[in-house]
Amino acid sequence: MSDNKQKDLFPESSAQTMGSQPQTLSRSASIQAALGRFEVHMRDEGFALNTVKAFASDVRLLGKYLGIGQPVGDISTQNLNDFLNWMLNERGVPCSPKSYARRVTTLKVFFKWLHDTGVLPDDPATAVIQHSVKSPLPAVPGEEALEKALAVSMALRQGTEQAKPDARPRLLLTLLLQTAIKKSEAMNIVPNHIDRSDPTQPMIFIRYANPRLRYKERRLPLDPDWLPVLDEYLEQYAPPDTLFTCTPRNLEYILSDIGSEAGLEQGDLSFENLRWASALRDFRNNVEQDDIRQKLGLSKITWRETKAKLEKLLAKERGEPV
Repeated sequence: MSDNKQKDLFPESSAQTMGSQPQTLSRSASIQAALGRFEVHMRDEGFALNTVKAFASDVRLLGKYLGIGQPVGDISTQNLNDFLNWMLNERGVPCSPKSYARRVTTLKVFFKWLHDTGVLPDDPATAVIQHSVKSPLPAVPGEEALEKALAVSMALRQGTEQAKPDARPRLLLTLLLQTAIKKSEAMNIVPNHIDRSDPTQPMIFIRYANPRLRYKERRLPLDPDWLPVLDEYLEQYAPPDTLFTCTPRNLEYILSDIGSEAGLEQGDLSFENLRWASALRDFRNNVEQDDIRQKLGLSKITWRETKAKLEKLLAKERGEPV
């Protein structure tokens, strides 16, 4: 997790940011009561709606384990370690590496907030044991599969006697392979985010409206051959604001249709898989690793796990033991 992101998740305490919340809770407050105030705090601090929902769900799960009426002042580091072990080994419900990591983050954010507001004299989550939970390697389409998909997107761009030319599949597929951007980032692109002042070196700006995510913003190079596809697309669709006027789900359908037409397995072409495919291409071609990290918009800590997976993917591609 980057320093900036760390700052976002663990905001500095002050009377101004916390408002009247410190006076409304004491160490004898229940998890249920503290959660209600925590949700207000997260909304006031501008946490993303999905983050608020996920963190609240995680705290409720802690309440299910310890008892929702458990006083927050009676919760120890051992209680939290036991809770994490229960989630991994005893609950009977799969806990993915991503969910586990988020729940550890939730504990740290929740109890640090309680400590910073003066509800708790000490933060029991500081010393929780973070078990290593390895996630499986992603399913990355190989170069042969990508070439088939690119051929299909080119055919759709050119059109047939039965179908009008459609540049959108080609535009989307090549954009993802060149930039490795996420679906949410693609949905936020507007035409003026594309810098074509130098047609030989066009660039795209990945921007975030949320000030807390500004550290993820970046400037990525584009292939000059992408510009004619863009022009065709703009003429065909005339987007009024954002570049892609359809829903995120429809963008996934476009990729799925390309993959199906190319004879690929269902799910081979997705935003996540193409993001990995783009990164693997760079890694294979010995692109500077920090450049790949910044292209993906990852912190130095997150990059460690991503790099390890790229190394294994490359080894697997070469037929070497993983």
